[in-house]
Amino acid sequence: MPQPEIEIRALHKSFGDNHVLRGIDLDVARGDVVCVIGPSGSGKSTLLRCVNLLEEPSSGQVFVGGTEVTDIEVDIDAVRRRIGMVFQQFNLFPHVTVTQNLVLPQRRVLGRGKAEAVKVARENLERVGLADKADAYPAQLSGGQQQRVAIARALSMGPEVMLFDEPTSALDPELVGDVLAVMRVLASEGMTMMVVTHEMSFAREVADRVVFMDGGVIVEEGPAAQVVGDPQHPRTRDFLNRILDPSAAEAPGSEGGGPAAG
Repeated sequence: MPQPEIEIRALHKSFGDNHVLRGIDLDVARGDVVCVIGPSGSGKSTLLRCVNLLEEPSSGQVFVGGTEVTDIEVDIDAVRRRIGMVFQQFNLFPHVTVTQNLVLPQRRVLGRGKAEAVKVARENLERVGLADKADAYPAQLSGGQQQRVAIARALSMGPEVMLFDEPTSALDPELVGDVLAVMRVLASEGMTMMVVTHEMSFAREVADRVVFMDGGVIVEEGPAAQVVGDPQHPRTRDFLNRILDPSAAEAPGSEGGGPAAG
């Protein structure tokens, strides 16, 4: 068995008295797409942020490419250079052009020369379908275009793993498709990806595996067709019914979100 690209072992994370992650064990194979789904407050984003130590786990281990991220002596900056992350918000520098948004991190973090950094930036803008926006400023772009720039910026760093934290949740519905299309291409190219998402059609079509979290634990995981199409756990079925048929959550006598959704 080849070593997983991402290994998570007995991972716990607490914020004060709030025990957000309660012993997560998860492997992501090289080249796989794993979609993490679940209600708000289930620990999905915290799990993702623990992978590159944006949040420090309370206990447990995380390995990326065989390197223990949680080792106290690890060079976390070197590890993070191998991990691209795309957030809900785009976090672009508003005062510089799209190209410069891609060039500056390469020069500061990777030490690339200007000519090479510009070349890499333009190649990745081409990958996300925004070559014609190279000289635009972020304010001149739609939200979907800004998110695609953010993806191109992460790709310009040459990551081995990409983490997506609900990358379409801040977008108007008509802008979601273009962002998901870029992510589909990355998946087809063999990029290892962990994606926290509410886009069930994307999870069903693109993910190799789907993980359903609730209350800080993994309730169910397996092939996308099984978890999304034929979930085995009652809590997974309830969640998907509410996501796929929002009227079910509003029907008279429905149970509402309950504490697990908090």
